[in-house]
Formats: sequence, C-alpha cells, structure tokens
Amino acid sequence: MTADPELGEVIVEFIRNGPYVKCSAVHAATGVEVSAIGPAAEPRAVERVAIAKLKRALAARG
Repeated sequence: MTADPELGEVIVEFIRNGPYVKCSAVHAATGVEVSAIGPAAEPRAVERVAIAKLKRALAARG
C-alpha cells in the first residue's frame, strides 16, 4: 500500500508474466481500480503510469 498526497491510500499489485508486468492500482477509499502493462524491467515506470491512470479515472468520476 502506498500513500499519495493527492489520492490518499492506494493499493498497488504487480503480476509478472514473462517479459511483461501488470500493475494494478486500487484507490482504497472508493475501490476504483485501474491497471497498466509494461516491461518487467521497469516496474516503477509501469506503477507511475497506473497511478496517473487512477488519478484520471477519479477525476472523470467527478
């Protein structure tokens, strides 16, 4: 679990599948979930993409 200053608590999960990693990010307060897939060699970059997607998803909800 990570704490983002803008989002609060976010649950982050990584699942590796060969040369790829899937990062799922769940906003703890609302249960909104997003995921991003990228190279397994760069899991933190994939996490940054997932967090950015989560921010956009929450902004779209209003």
